[in-house]
Amino acid sequence: MAPSLEEPVHNTSYHKESLLWPAASVKPVKVAYEPGRTVVEDHEGYEHRDLLPRFPDVHWEPLTEVSYHDKGLQGHPQYRNLLAAATDIFDYNPKIGTEIHGVNLAKLTDAQKDDLARLISVRGVVFFRNQTDLDIDAQRELGQYFGKLHKHATTSVPQRPGLEDVHVVYTDEKSKEQRALFSPTFLWHSDVTYEIQPPSYTSLKVLTGPPRGGGGDTLWASQYAAYDMLSSHMQQYLENLTALHSAGIQATGSRALGRPVRRDPVITEHPLVRTHPVTGWKSLFFNPGFVIAIVGVPKAESEAIVRYLNEVIATTQELHVRFQWQKNDVAFWDNRICNHSASYGFAPHRRHAVRVACHAERPVFDPNGKSQEAELSYLYGLPKVNKDGSVQSNYND
Repeated sequence: MAPSLEEPVHNTSYHKESLLWPAASVKPVKVAYEPGRTVVEDHEGYEHRDLLPRFPDVHWEPLTEVSYHDKGLQGHPQYRNLLAAATDIFDYNPKIGTEIHGVNLAKLTDAQKDDLARLISVRGVVFFRNQTDLDIDAQRELGQYFGKLHKHATTSVPQRPGLEDVHVVYTDEKSKEQRALFSPTFLWHSDVTYEIQPPSYTSLKVLTGPPRGGGGDTLWASQYAAYDMLSSHMQQYLENLTALHSAGIQATGSRALGRPVRRDPVITEHPLVRTHPVTGWKSLFFNPGFVIAIVGVPKAESEAIVRYLNEVIATTQELHVRFQWQKNDVAFWDNRICNHSASYGFAPHRRHAVRVACHAERPVFDPNGKSQEAELSYLYGLPKVNKDGSVQSNYND
């Protein structure tokens, strides 16, 4: 018999906390849970007021080339100095991302710092939890060990004077949602690649952020792995090309908001494939955020290359690692070999972080460079990757 359109109404009592179950069937629970809901922290008397953002109206001269020696070249091949203090270490996936426990970033020896640089050069990004001792002064001191700190021309710096080489990331409970302003692909970037010497070792510490499950994760993508997923034909083609990286979008956006531009915007030409001085591995040096054109090819061809590489970086899952932040966590990455992207959807939580980055060498391509994938496959006896997309295959769930 088909169900009637008019069902009888049963007078059943329900708990307010339960959407479906009668009171008699509800059992006591040890934890409270509401799907998709996280508690918003009260920030009255906020302890990091000196690191809140400001936009000083000053003007800086154009950057000039500075000397750079990569500390990773001095690191131990097995990272023995760094790992002497570790209680645990694990990779997020074979291509990118490692988390270390037991290491205090504020108390590293020079030998441990060298090992850290070497590990970041290999793994792209390394995560450290609950680094309460790493205040902004210690973070800057650690960054300065690796090289001259970069001063951003448009983004905010801390309220405390003298920290103009610190970049402040800040969104609070009153901020407007910005998700609709950007395409997801465009958010992928490597920091300030328009500079003549874009950064290498870069640290970001979250001072305050959404609680677990509240959003605000950051994603990184390996440019070693992006290069390695290309066919040998495409690799050789891109190795002979350069790209234009522009600061214009950031400068235009700042002026539109009535904010100062502290250094005149530049457009810089860099190789589309670069070689890392520590590992000798080749990587793409491309990002959707700042690359505006490929040099020496027709406009239609340039736009096709940009679209294709955007897709490679943004949609190839094995290139990616995703980090769920907690308060006082630190990510340390190499901007030469990683793109990264913020994620939205964490409103109305406050998200406050400070970033320190040092200048690296001017990007160079060495035709004698190696492939990360090929070297690791040889070392670990892994099967050779098949790049013939014409063969039949089942979908991989």
